[in-house]
Amino acid sequence: MRAVLCFLAAAGCAMAAEQTDPRVRTFVMPTRVVWVSEKNDQSSVDQVDLLLKPKYGQVSEGRFLAGEGCRLENKGAPASVLVDFGRELHGGVSLASGATARDAKVRVRFGESVAEAMAELGERGACNDHAIRDSVIDLPWLGTREIGNTGFRFVRVDLVSKGVLSLESIRAISLMRPMPYLGSFTSSDARLNAVWATAARTVHLCSQDYIWDGIKRDRLVWMGDMHPELSSFMAVFGKQDVLPASLTYMRLTTPADGWMNGMPSYTLWWIRCQHDWYQFGGDLAYLKENHDYIKAVFANLVKFIGADNRCALPSGFLDWPTQHNVKAVEAGMHALMLMTFEDGARLGAALGDADLEAQCKAGAARLRQVAPGPEGSKQVAALLALSGLCDGQAMYDQVLGKDGVQGVSTFYGYYMLEAMAKSGHAQAGIDTVRNYWGGMLDMGATSFWEDFNVAWTNNAFRIDELPVAGKKDIHGDYGEFCYVGFRHSLCHGWSSGPAAWLIHNVLGLQIVEAGCKTVRVKPFLGDLQWAEGSMPTPQGVVNVRHEKQADGSIKTEIHAPEGVKIVRE
Repeated sequence: MRAVLCFLAAAGCAMAAEQTDPRVRTFVMPTRVVWVSEKNDQSSVDQVDLLLKPKYGQVSEGRFLAGEGCRLENKGAPASVLVDFGRELHGGVSLASGATARDAKVRVRFGESVAEAMAELGERGACNDHAIRDSVIDLPWLGTREIGNTGFRFVRVDLVSKGVLSLESIRAISLMRPMPYLGSFTSSDARLNAVWATAARTVHLCSQDYIWDGIKRDRLVWMGDMHPELSSFMAVFGKQDVLPASLTYMRLTTPADGWMNGMPSYTLWWIRCQHDWYQFGGDLAYLKENHDYIKAVFANLVKFIGADNRCALPSGFLDWPTQHNVKAVEAGMHALMLMTFEDGARLGAALGDADLEAQCKAGAARLRQVAPGPEGSKQVAALLALSGLCDGQAMYDQVLGKDGVQGVSTFYGYYMLEAMAKSGHAQAGIDTVRNYWGGMLDMGATSFWEDFNVAWTNNAFRIDELPVAGKKDIHGDYGEFCYVGFRHSLCHGWSSGPAAWLIHNVLGLQIVEAGCKTVRVKPFLGDLQWAEGSMPTPQGVVNVRHEKQADGSIKTEIHAPEGVKIVRE
């Protein structure tokens, strides 16, 4: 740890002796009691509904004797209760105990699903990786105890020591950055509106110390995963310090000739994030801070364009569902590398670095001489279409437009949506948002997941339900690679793509000039009757409303701040 701190200090990172946490603590009461343990001669739970009454964080002596607390008694077996806070939260819980046993021990289990909160450690992937979600703690006599720094919706409390516990309250502590939702989207379709709101909240939940991958597991900056998060973040929250701080953290902790998070593709995504952040904010001063590093990265990357002009990076990763298809990964890496070099050329031009611009243009020209196929992968078809290596319509006909939402993924689903819109199939994109991301809502999601396959919903119970005999557990029974079963994160920022896509492609608000100095308005309503919303810019918020007329034309109202030129199409 000392070596890391010294490295950061040497790299110019100011290490403050004291730092104020910018996040806000909010207490949240449970919305329902999901389950209590069976009452018998070994244990009992009484007056459980009192846990739902408003509480204020104080424990008053004598209240339990007056019958105002939830009474848990362990006479040889744990007495247990499981509560639901109604939505995914980041933070922990505060337990208030009354005037009963002075040595009470309780087991606290957090869960993103009911089934996870009921699971034992080691059962179908249930673990304490990255954040403790299952532990035994002491409770004070007439006091409160706070525990947890994780992502959860459900909490189970078991009295594991013998005796009686007056559980006065279980309050969640939501810990969140207070960022205003400047971007917005509403339409004539309530399902699309719910998807947008859930996607926006997902990326908000993942914006903690830095912009993280997830809030239960992978509470880390994962650079590739961050690109769709960055896209959603800019569309919803605009300029916030946590985003460039996350990009800077990755630069300071990764040598230019190394790979971010150990993966070459994630270094490529860092360059793409630098490009998109500059396009949004027009912050040349920040771009100049990264200038030398960007040059050094490309000096290394150019070595990995092979003699045959193919991407020759030492290993490839797109997203988990693609990882089984080696040829698809190779094709996708080639397209991603091409787009990275083209982004680098634009960054070189912005920086006034003719050598960097020329190097990147030359590298892109070499890569463009090779046009791999999609290998049956919707992820790769999207990258090939977006890079222009393959015709968008052909990619839609061959791969993207087939089999509905089968093959869509939470991470690369964003690029599939972008490719559909680019190839003239924005309606298919709207349908994908409804059916794929909406499919998670149907299963009880209040944030979007690390991975999802609509086939998992067949004969499965919802995440807010107790296990149902004869049905599949959509959380505990699925997942692979590093996210088997309950290790699977149900709040993953890379799944937030619809928050950006609906603003850019349905509302049609698209950045044309760096710093949002010029914004194109090109709406697509498809089967919607109306849509309205907003997008933040460094100059202020652009607001639009589109309404379909009887003749099929669209009436548009636009309100833009000074300094933003609007181009209509």
